[in-house]
Amino acid sequence: MTAADSATKGLEVYRVGGAVRDARLGWPVVDQDWVVVGATPQAMRKRGFRPVGRDFPVFLHPVTQEEYALARTERKQGHGYTGFEVHASPEVTLEEDLTRRDLTINAMAENLDGELIDPFQGRRDLQARVLRHVSPAFVEDPLRVLRTARFLARYRGLGFVIAEETLALMRQLAVNGEIAHLVAERVWQETEKALSEPCPQAYFETLRDCGAFEALMPELAENAELNMALARMERLPEDNDHPARWRWARLCEHLDEPVRQALEERLRIPNAWRDLARQVMLTRELWNEANERGPNAEAILDWLNRIDAWRRSERVTPLLSLVSLENGALAKKLALAWRLASQVLPRDLVDEGFKGGELGQELARRRQAEIRAALATD
Repeated sequence: MTAADSATKGLEVYRVGGAVRDARLGWPVVDQDWVVVGATPQAMRKRGFRPVGRDFPVFLHPVTQEEYALARTERKQGHGYTGFEVHASPEVTLEEDLTRRDLTINAMAENLDGELIDPFQGRRDLQARVLRHVSPAFVEDPLRVLRTARFLARYRGLGFVIAEETLALMRQLAVNGEIAHLVAERVWQETEKALSEPCPQAYFETLRDCGAFEALMPELAENAELNMALARMERLPEDNDHPARWRWARLCEHLDEPVRQALEERLRIPNAWRDLARQVMLTRELWNEANERGPNAEAILDWLNRIDAWRRSERVTPLLSLVSLENGALAKKLALAWRLASQVLPRDLVDEGFKGGELGQELARRRQAEIRAALATD
């Protein structure tokens, strides 16, 4: 017996949730979650488990560091996803624990011999490719609207759909205002995860279809260009290290800056995401102006200044790649303009005797001249 096995010897332990679901889907299993039935916090600590749960008893295995939660029930006490009274005791059964879960495909368990415990027909729904709620208690937690939308973003490519009766409950949460009680941090957390899923468009489409979008992201919901924005989320630069950030930036690029900033404040979006969204918005403005009036040296220099290209040159290449998706000829002109203008260095002008305000003016004049020369080439 290994040290890992000895820690759980004699406990009634079940693998639950995502690991059971994804193993049966042939999807990569990332995390293993476990439920322990019939134990107390004191018994878990005595075996070397380390408590980490703040709202309910969750412990880290002393060897594997995987999460082991005591079986528990929940009862709605207030608004939002935190308004629950949690009851964990040795008397709580496995089925009672599974009852509180959101979707049937997440309410399956396995014992240590691999035998499936499936009181809510999760395996049937896996085979039918349906996301279905476990019980009417689904409406007690508005976060489940976002989670269900996120699971569709993950599995739509496998043919999954949301059951009509589940979608009806999601609409109920939007109509009765419960969805508005979600805190910004949790909305963004689910949204960020959805942006990393294979089909993030499904997340936003689901929120729109169930009526939650207006409460959570009205700046996007009220914009007539939403369908086009969703379509371009997969049109990303070839070389990018953060596809989820780029998807968000492309989703928001059509919003005016004050509107986008209001959305960012509403969701408490991290600064790195805000910065990229602004760069993409500025780039969109540049190619729109070029499409209407032709490329302009002054506008291109202003764009380079506003994306902070001189200090953050690594930003330019992916943005040029983005332009190439919309206007290949313009992208080639911009690439040459950037290459020539970036060779005009402040230290060279200092060596020539320029300083102070005159240095900045001459630097801008010469860079603009190089950009104009690039635009004049065939």
